Amino acid sequence: MPSPHSRSLTNPTRRELLRQLGAGFGGLAMAAMIGSEPRGGSVARAAESRFDLLPKSPAHPARAKAVIQLFMHGGPSHVDLLDPKPELTSRDGQPAPAEVADDEKRTTYLLGSPFKFARHGSSGLEFSELLPQTAQHADEIAVVRSMFTEHRNHEQAIWMANTGMIVSGRPNIGSWVAFGLGTENQNLPAYVALPEPTGLPTDGSRNWSSGWLPPLYQGTAVRSEGVPVLHLQPSQPLGDELDLGRQELLRRWNARHRRGRPGELELDARIASFELAARMQLSATDALDIQTESAATHALYGLDRDVTRAYGKRCLMARRLVERGVRFVQIFMKGQPWDTHTGNTAGTRSCCEQTDLPVAGLLTDLRQRGLLESTLVLWGGEFGRTPGAEQRDGNAARGNEGRDHHPYGFSIWLAGGGIRGGQAYGATDDFGYRAVAQRTQTADLHATILHLLGLDHQALTFFHNSRDERLTDVYPAKVIPELVA
Repeated sequence: MPSPHSRSLTNPTRRELLRQLGAGFGGLAMAAMIGSEPRGGSVARAAESRFDLLPKSPAHPARAKAVIQLFMHGGPSHVDLLDPKPELTSRDGQPAPAEVADDEKRTTYLLGSPFKFARHGSSGLEFSELLPQTAQHADEIAVVRSMFTEHRNHEQAIWMANTGMIVSGRPNIGSWVAFGLGTENQNLPAYVALPEPTGLPTDGSRNWSSGWLPPLYQGTAVRSEGVPVLHLQPSQPLGDELDLGRQELLRRWNARHRRGRPGELELDARIASFELAARMQLSATDALDIQTESAATHALYGLDRDVTRAYGKRCLMARRLVERGVRFVQIFMKGQPWDTHTGNTAGTRSCCEQTDLPVAGLLTDLRQRGLLESTLVLWGGEFGRTPGAEQRDGNAARGNEGRDHHPYGFSIWLAGGGIRGGQAYGATDDFGYRAVAQRTQTADLHATILHLLGLDHQALTFFHNSRDERLTDVYPAKVIPELVA
């Protein structure tokens, strides 16, 4: 028998499932628009559909209520930031020993890090000199140094990091969380993506796709420059009475249109999105207006500096969103800036200059507001960088070498939301090549994140392609108890 908190859809017949999908959204959305409490209340009494964003009870007591994921597209260099390797540095410029030789012959000699590492906090956790602000939170951070993944190409590794497998078209972890838990605020999306205003990350909007989960659970992209959500406000105010009348008329038309098209999940999601937009007119402006924050808060996030302003704005918006009940927020950078095939020293320094202060500001602000203990912050990319030097076209000058993609061992970190900080979990070998101790598969990380949110990664399933699919799916995933406080 499935547990009462399982979100499995294996019980209803196909006919029953289609009938259920065709009802419920209109009444649910209208109840929220006209008279519901902002965090549920009468909305819960209006629910008739399994596919909704109403708050769900977790499978077990949750340590975290929300997640902020800081995704570093391109793959940050673990040996330059989070995993110091004195042996690698001492043998800089030498041929790699056989046990860590690059099997694809893309790199040449060993490349030691030019950056110094130091211990921080009472835990003595080591950070690179490129992360001086983040390092101040050493006792709140758990660095996982033993991550490994399944592919060394960007897209496949991104799919693995976001969806749990190296194939496209699967639901993002944020969609799974929205599906399993709903949201505490019916006037804002459950799952928000904050891309850079000047361009999308590698793989574009698939980074926040719901895959084959109902489209209701996909991420909502919000802009950090200009109008946060396009076409949210009418060009001319209509007045409350006329506005509610229009909404009621649209609800009736939508309901009539839906009755003739049962089971059309894309239609349901589109209607739900427009109805959410109507509710967001009342609350989104406040949630996303960072100008109401103090000058001190702006400085904390680096909004007073050109180099940190863009990333800092999104970090501040993320805090404001989780503070108001949004369940999952992702912050992305344009393209893949951490992809340092050439000029690794300069490229890694540039990425840290843009992000270190805002990330530290986010952690400080969450702690000061009492939100860090209930908000899980996740930092990392799709893989790491090679310990060996990459010389594109064979002519990279000494000191301007790059590092290639590296899936065999790399680092990420977590903080808040029930994480036991002040520790380095797992290890790579002396050169940072392979994860050798407490090896951590992506599925283990996903299982741990779901566990902290009160979800059982084995019970959170969706019936698709004639089987119960899940985020951790084909891998023997396990929750990592050492990371949990």
